[in-house]
Amino acid sequence: MVLHLLDSLASLSPQQQVVVVGSAREQVEAAVASHGVAVAVQSPQLGTGHAVLQAKDALAGFDGDILILYGDAPLVTAATMKRLQSALTGDTAAAPAAVVLGFRPADPGAYGRIIAAGDTIVKMVEFKDTTPAERAETLCNSGLMAVRAADLWPLLARVGNANAAGEYYLPDIIGLLIADGRTARIIETAADEVAGVNSRAELAALEAQWQSHRRTAAMAAGVTLIDPSSVFFAHDTEIAQDVTIEPFTVFGPGVTIASGTTIRAHSHIEGAIIGENCDVGPFARLRPGTILGAGAKIGNFVETKKAVFGPGAKANHLSYIGDASVGARANIGAGTITCNYDGFFKYRTVIGDGAFIGSNSALVAPVSIGAGAIVAAGSTITADVEPDALALVRPPQTSKSGWATRFRAASLARKKA
Repeated sequence: MVLHLLDSLASLSPQQQVVVVGSAREQVEAAVASHGVAVAVQSPQLGTGHAVLQAKDALAGFDGDILILYGDAPLVTAATMKRLQSALTGDTAAAPAAVVLGFRPADPGAYGRIIAAGDTIVKMVEFKDTTPAERAETLCNSGLMAVRAADLWPLLARVGNANAAGEYYLPDIIGLLIADGRTARIIETAADEVAGVNSRAELAALEAQWQSHRRTAAMAAGVTLIDPSSVFFAHDTEIAQDVTIEPFTVFGPGVTIASGTTIRAHSHIEGAIIGENCDVGPFARLRPGTILGAGAKIGNFVETKKAVFGPGAKANHLSYIGDASVGARANIGAGTITCNYDGFFKYRTVIGDGAFIGSNSALVAPVSIGAGAIVAAGSTITADVEPDALALVRPPQTSKSGWATRFRAASLARKKA
């Protein structure tokens, strides 16, 4: 969920990003480790205002606009984030001190209410503190807001915890600045955009909602989905125009696919870069570090991992190619395995341009197959093969005339005995 938000936020080119973590922090920290964000720790966890305050040190010296987002509300779009910031800074003469994102759910339930006159907030109140008249209001507080750094930290310093939970609530800063005679504004968005997650069932419902929107966006961008409802995207999946995706395909994070490629049914792809006019699947598994050059072919029941395939290279059937470089136009026969692991360390296999690897071959890494070389079917290769050579590693075939007839007769006699 956090990665969805960071992905949307990236289009705004934020100067700094801070993720506040608390319970199970190690999971969130691991997820964001490679995304260039600062991490602030909230311990103990004393409310939303207290959580935001933990980011102060990470933002020392920053005097710009601050967007406050929630990790369990991942569907907020970049466009809505931009609207929040624009409303904060648009009209300098009448610029508000804060902008809050509101919504009108079908059932307002226990959401905090926003009492507004036009787009100016008069009052924000937690549901438990509302009057009957205030409960009739349908405009609710999503919790998301934009505030200038110069205003945010002094306001948070004034927030108290004289409430039943003994917590410091972020929305209290709105009441404080209104009491100071300053202005807070409200902008609205659809309820489904700020839907939060508090259970596994809600997470599944939100995932289904996001997938539906993502499929529609992909098709509008020129991607063909044969059966849209059976294709699942990750937050950062990038697919070019004129790509065709067949049913029951799943994309994990880090996938980029160039134009003209076909992903056939029942394929699972993660952390892979796929070039133009490639053909993948059906039943292919591309793991992280896979790179396919233009026109490469990965066929049915082929698994790749940290494998770079040159233009036109093929692995059509029933193979595992891991920790390998496969040259342009090389052909890997069915049942080929790159034996990359000795129980302690991983080793690399290099297959040259135009090489042919016969079916049911085992390439025991580290090993190099020269350009244009042929590895005969059934070979176990443990040493480098020079370019344009034939590598044949198997015992000579022998034939014993009449042996099968004698074997069957003897076996039948034993069975009758």
